[in-house]
Amino acid sequence: MKFVVSSTDLLSHLASVSKVISSKSTMPILDNFLFKLTETDLTITASDLESTLITKMELDNIEGEGLIAVPAKLLIDTLKEFPEQPLTFQVNNENYGIEIFSDNGKYTIVGQSGEDFPEMPAVDEEAATTVTITSKVLLKGIEKTLFATADDELRPVMNGIFVELSPENIGFVASDAHKLVRYRRSDAAAEFDSSFILPKKPASLLRNLLPKEEHDVKLEFDDKNAIFTLTKYRLICRLVEGNYPSYNSVIPTKNPNKMTIDRLAFYNTVKRVSVFSNQASNLVKLNINDNQLVVSAQDIDFSISAVERLGCEYEGEEIEIGFKSTFLLEIIANISASDVRVEMSDPSRAGLLLPAETEEEAEDVLMLLMPMMINA
Repeated sequence: MKFVVSSTDLLSHLASVSKVISSKSTMPILDNFLFKLTETDLTITASDLESTLITKMELDNIEGEGLIAVPAKLLIDTLKEFPEQPLTFQVNNENYGIEIFSDNGKYTIVGQSGEDFPEMPAVDEEAATTVTITSKVLLKGIEKTLFATADDELRPVMNGIFVELSPENIGFVASDAHKLVRYRRSDAAAEFDSSFILPKKPASLLRNLLPKEEHDVKLEFDDKNAIFTLTKYRLICRLVEGNYPSYNSVIPTKNPNKMTIDRLAFYNTVKRVSVFSNQASNLVKLNINDNQLVVSAQDIDFSISAVERLGCEYEGEEIEIGFKSTFLLEIIANISASDVRVEMSDPSRAGLLLPAETEEEAEDVLMLLMPMMINA
């Protein structure tokens, strides 16, 4: 079989799907792209068994049909060195030899039988739920929550994003037991209640693909797999099995102490002061009273300390609460409003961090951070 393709066009498709390929693959065939040639197009597949990404390119100049597995790293490294030009691929279906002809050169590589590539997982159409989500909502949901997922081998359900669909809204939740993020959109909804846990890797792949997507995304899922269909790409992934913890029960509802503060000033202050915190605990203390926030940290072992004062708007009683600075900075960085609102009940209960004003009416963002004990 034979086909002609633009070098840069092919490279951009391969670069996107190659992110699926695992460096620790147990099956050598998974170090390859699967090329499937039909009369009109070239379909390229990459997989690590858990996630599979498929893209399709329409080509004008095609002879023959067939399957071939092409070494991924070798092909990408070769294409990176080409300026924009048409490349002709000639594939010998019997010995899997691949010849690539450029304007003034010829490159020979050896592929493998495409039949050895594992079969794509599918969803059970009778049991599957199908919903259409705008690419913008899906991207925002993943971006807001992905940083809060855990790396917990004992509780794999915490290692993904919990996606909740209901007739009222679509929610994305992630937590690592120290911090929790809940992102909801009331302008996106499903016909009935359902949910699934999206693993971290396919979520990262979607985060890379969705910014270029202009159309809605079709989502199909059953209790084992999910399929995301974009204009040029199709992502099939195995879902995390198990029940997500009841996260609503850890969100405190009565928080009489409320502080509103400039987000950037708060972030920069915590970042400066945290340099002086104990390296093991990363503890920073927040003391809030009379529209003033005092951020402090110290490392007794090295006799160093830092204190900074900031103006804020505060309602409530004086409170001193401790947080792990790395988690606090991550959360403040992921709130996109100019001012942030911190709601607390007492130093031993979780603090809520919310945008003081949301960018869009349909958005509901809530971030929660567990406090650290302050050793008096």
